[in-house]
Amino acid sequence: MELNGARWRKSSRSSGNGGNCVEVADNLPGVVAVRDSKDPAGAALAFPPAAWRAFVDAVAERP
Repeated sequence: MELNGARWRKSSRSSGNGGNCVEVADNLPGVVAVRDSKDPAGAALAFPPAAWRAFVDAVAERP
């Protein structure tokens, strides 16, 4: 999958002192991409938007 044009953003929960975190690109049509901020040139995972939303919703429900 080609991720050219992806606009990556870190989690708002990432520490302010350069903490490593996951990055998400949700500006691409039909896909949400996720990568490790420590290895931005490495592999990225791609999910259908509905699957990503289900994951985010499930995590948000946890205490």
